[in-house]
Amino acid sequence: MSNDKILMKILSGVNDSNIRFQELRNFILHYGFSERVRGDHHIFTKENVFEIINLQPLKNGKAKPYQVKQIRKLFLKYKFHLDEEDYER
Repeated sequence: MSNDKILMKILSGVNDSNIRFQELRNFILHYGFSERVRGDHHIFTKENVFEIINLQPLKNGKAKPYQVKQIRKLFLKYKFHLDEEDYER
């Protein structure tokens, strides 16, 4: 799925329980976040972003809905969705 479609799903808030973990992970990496993995915890950081994103996949390969909500709040707070070209690698 394209990053635009994933962004629309995340920002809509309608499908929080229907987003695949791998798509969410790739989406976050697309916006220039760094990832480190400890067990099943995927920890994302980015310069000038004070929050740390900690994601764990569900057994069915989906992202946890409350973590999708956290991503939505973060993207709205920092307005990543408006100036994508500024946040690409």
